[in-house]
Amino acid sequence: MINHTKDPAMAGTPITPGDDTAWNAVLTRDRSFDGRFVTGVLSTGIYCRPSCAARHPRRDNVRFFADGMAARAAGLRACLRCRPDDLARDETAILEAIALIRDAQGLPALADLAAATGYSAAHFQRLFVRHTGLSPAAYARALRAERMAETLSGANSVTEAIYDAGFSGPSRFYADADRLGMAPSAWIDGGRGAVIRWAVVPTSLGPMLVAATDKGVCRLSFAEDGAALAARFPNAVLVEGGGEFADLLGQVIAAVETPGTSDHIPIDVRGTAFQEAVWRGLRAIPAGETRSYGDIAAAIGHPGAVRAAGSANGANPVAVLIPCHRVIRSDGSLGGYAYGPAIKRELLAREGHGA
Repeated sequence: MINHTKDPAMAGTPITPGDDTAWNAVLTRDRSFDGRFVTGVLSTGIYCRPSCAARHPRRDNVRFFADGMAARAAGLRACLRCRPDDLARDETAILEAIALIRDAQGLPALADLAAATGYSAAHFQRLFVRHTGLSPAAYARALRAERMAETLSGANSVTEAIYDAGFSGPSRFYADADRLGMAPSAWIDGGRGAVIRWAVVPTSLGPMLVAATDKGVCRLSFAEDGAALAARFPNAVLVEGGGEFADLLGQVIAAVETPGTSDHIPIDVRGTAFQEAVWRGLRAIPAGETRSYGDIAAAIGHPGAVRAAGSANGANPVAVLIPCHRVIRSDGSLGGYAYGPAIKRELLAREGHGA
């Protein structure tokens, strides 16, 4: 199944994760937590989305609230930069666009979808990708492929199934055929339909959470537990431990204790096209070497997107396996890390870098 954004029936029922999970989401500007809580900054009197691009406040100035109403009741006002109260309007617009895409015979034009929801085409495109992980056109293609997969078994012929799924003809279907089975729903829709095996294991760097689908590791983090995993994948079936998971878990532990030896370990992660380009760039950095955010942005062909590269780096869901610890500031200083500078420094030292 492809993503249809958050269930409208859940509107008005925000989820407030534990403080540590919420703070980590703020530090990494994790958009998947937008709508689950808001960040109140007592020193400025404002509240923000977790993904707000503003400079991070000091931790002791931060309080977490279930939603904007709770934050306003505490005397805070909405941030004018990330506009947290616009999230409900954004989601309504995305749901309206998805309904239009589902009802259309072909691929709706971006301009038509934007006009129907009251946004400019450029803003609507960014908004749609942010909420679903796909462009409107890619979403429509994935929907048609999904319909194709559902109708093939019951159709009298492949040709009948092709037209029933909304393709204009066999040539168009076969051009898109490689999308069958590749819809990133396990990431976009909170893990719906996925079975995720997980464990928290002791390492020399502290307790480590490892979680994996049948395709590969989907989460590797430090100082997180099963509750944090459930908040990230609320619609998945979570299974703790298990013999089928033991071999992969052993490989991951070994890779953490001896970083730079993880290229063979499969991962199952999804992000925007830009995020995935950054993550591929990170995996291309040899062990023992480092890069700046500017280096990464230039390497993926977007030299002006330094801040966006930093955000994508922070959104990395599998520490060590995607080595975001190898990115340092342009002045040579260590820079930030989701799990603290001590772990980052140790990982780099184990790879032979003297940061």
